[in-house]
This record gives sequence, C-alpha cells and structure tokens, in this order.
Amino acid sequence: MKMLRVPLLLLGVLMCSQGFAATAQQEKMKTCNADATSQALKGDARKAFMSTCLKKAEPATQQEKMKTCNADATTQALKGDERKAFMSTCLKKK
Repeated sequence: MKMLRVPLLLLGVLMCSQGFAATAQQEKMKTCNADATSQALKGDARKAFMSTCLKKAEPATQQEKMKTCNADATTQALKGDERKAFMSTCLKKK
C-alpha cells in the first residue's frame, strides 16, 4: 500500500503544478494592467489602453510573425529585393 502512495502523490503534485503556471497571455495581462494602473486610467480610456497593450503581444511566436509579414508582403505585391528588405524589417519589429 505504501508503494502506491508515492506515485499517486507525484501525480497529484504534477496535476496541481500545471494550474499554477502562468501563460504568456496571463503575464501580458498583468503587465498591461499594472501599466494602466500606474497611469491612473479609468473607464473607456483604460479599456482602450488595455486593448492596444494586449494586441502588442501578437504575434507571439516567430512562425506567426513570419506568416503575418509574408501576408503583408504579398498584399503589397512586393518582389525580389524589395520583398527581402520588407521581410527583414518586418521580422525585426517586436
């Protein structure tokens, strides 16, 4: 019976620890909320600030950023060196 307790305890700890890990979106929300509070924003001004602040977090991954930049370059019908320059600049942005 004692041998069964240890694996069950470890399983319980692992399941609980996943609930405590903050996601990137939660961290961004905390940062934006703190910024809005430090600026003493209220009402519609706070909502607008939070919306803008949270959108800055996107695209989160390099792959998403690559897709966005590629789509923008295609929309602008860029080719050759112009496309390369645009992609380079776009991917370097935060």
